Amino acid sequence: MSSSSTAVGEMTFGDHLCLPYDNDAERYAVVLTYIRDGLRSRHKIVYLAGERRPDETLARLIRAASDPDQAAVLAGAAETGQLAIRPLAEVTGRFDPGESVALLGMEIELALAQGYAGARITGETSFPLRGQFDEFEDKCQWTFGAPGVRAMAVCQYDRRWFDDAQLRRLEARHDGRVGVNAVYADDVLTITPLYAPPGLRLAGAIDESTLSALRRALREVGGRGSHLCLDLSALEFCDMEGLRVLTGASQSGTGMERQVVLRGVPGYLGLMMRISGWEGMPGVFVEDAAR
Repeated sequence: MSSSSTAVGEMTFGDHLCLPYDNDAERYAVVLTYIRDGLRSRHKIVYLAGERRPDETLARLIRAASDPDQAAVLAGAAETGQLAIRPLAEVTGRFDPGESVALLGMEIELALAQGYAGARITGETSFPLRGQFDEFEDKCQWTFGAPGVRAMAVCQYDRRWFDDAQLRRLEARHDGRVGVNAVYADDVLTITPLYAPPGLRLAGAIDESTLSALRRALREVGGRGSHLCLDLSALEFCDMEGLRVLTGASQSGTGMERQVVLRGVPGYLGLMMRISGWEGMPGVFVEDAAR
């Protein structure tokens, strides 16, 4: 398995990716984007529901939609059949890995016969069945890795249901992980959302060319809560003005104060904070010792 993470918006046919998630906000940020992109690309979406009935699963997707327009699109796609929600145990009422993968193959063939440009599969797990997915994922990897396949898959795994060894085994049966799309990305800086806790992950460099993007991202994340986590572990460079913006993020875009947690502060940035006297400023907490 590749240890890399692919942004959901960059997925292509043949991808078989794993989505380990800690909370529903992170999960639906990926899954709803995956579905939206598929609908726009004339793909058929096959959603395997785990422990809930298909109608309940659709209702949860609609409730998780970011706005009424997205909710209406999901409901309309379900009516036309472009979004097809199936029980995980489709036919026999029991989960059989070989039979389930064969049914997925039939769904892909049916989607193409119906005139869709391809198929997107995503599936939930079920707590009672969590020990039976190794064989299923092995067979899925063979199916989606077949030459010329016009399908892709995102397999959803609730981390709370699996121990570390189980998750490592399951991830090894995928091409890698799938993650949320970046809110900003260029050759210098990449900014991606965090969901547990809410915040942003910064990778690359903060300088004059990327400062406005950072300010915009901090404003847009302003309404998500009273705490904001900024993961700086992959931040290779930050100038003084960038540091001023990071430590000033305790003032949200709504005018409310919030606690800013700086995670994985690189050694050079920790030194800059000590020299500038910003290390212990109110509203800012350095979670990890500076490296």
